[in-house]
Amino acid sequence: MYTAHPDRYADMPYRRTGRSGLKLPALSLGLWHNFGPDRPAETQRAILRRAFDLGITHFDLANNYGPPPGAAESALGGFLRSDFGRYRDELVISTKAGYLMWPGPYGEWGSRKYVLSSLDQSLQRMGLDYVDIFYSHRPDPDTPLEETMGALHSAVQQGKALYVGVSNYSAEQTREAARILGELGTPLLIHQPRYSMLDRRPEDEGLLDALDELQTGSIVYSPLEQGLLTGRYLEGIPEGSRAASDSPFLNSDAVTEELVARLRELNGIAESRGQTLAQMALAWVLRGGRVTSALVGASSPQQLQDSVGAIANLDFDADELARIDAIVKQ
Repeated sequence: MYTAHPDRYADMPYRRTGRSGLKLPALSLGLWHNFGPDRPAETQRAILRRAFDLGITHFDLANNYGPPPGAAESALGGFLRSDFGRYRDELVISTKAGYLMWPGPYGEWGSRKYVLSSLDQSLQRMGLDYVDIFYSHRPDPDTPLEETMGALHSAVQQGKALYVGVSNYSAEQTREAARILGELGTPLLIHQPRYSMLDRRPEDEGLLDALDELQTGSIVYSPLEQGLLTGRYLEGIPEGSRAASDSPFLNSDAVTEELVARLRELNGIAESRGQTLAQMALAWVLRGGRVTSALVGASSPQQLQDSVGAIANLDFDADELARIDAIVKQ
């Protein structure tokens, strides 16, 4: 039987999420592409155990994570039963609805029918009575925002979610979602955008400013830019990498000589800080406290351990930030 490490809360920083009472670890574990049947179950179990032992109390999912869709939630459900059942109240578990899950007109997007049906299916796969955070995974251009936010509010009213959030919403959409939810009496807890040193749209498009104004938390995904902001691409495209496979999430054409040269320059700054490039990239999104938590994936416990090393140095001086900006924006 798994017994969690007694010092699991000793080192991990926990940050208050917006103006709520909920604190999230600075690093959270995303179960996106490493928790399907194509990965060994023992490796999955070892990653989850190492995460919790390191103070990562938040496991983030969506209905379509796997692959195939639903597989990650089913996998976590098994590990909750075998390993983490007695630690449920120490865990924050989140899931989302928005992308395609079943055929026909009710299997994706943001209708009340889809959102609430999806949540019921997610809870069944995980063997849970409730999730801590339930997200609208993407805005639906054809469904009134009042309907989608009303479905999130209903999930809370029904006791199936404690908090609600949105993901991939623009600043304007986020403000409107927060207004609607506020009038219903269910605050918008958190937004999950894509954000990294190489992808600064949340800054450039005013999303981080909107979240500051709303006092809404944020948890960012792809802070390592699909692996580009690791040491893996410092010599080009290695065999077996995501870019080498022409993944839809990272195309080999994106890994240009110019980009590799910039990654090497960034790596030089990381080394001067006593960090790997991945650790510096994680520290960068967490700098200054505007971001509540950064989502990391892991294909092994050691990879996760390396990511957690970022918390040893989350501060940047003005010169470091200026040098990073000069490299990224050149």
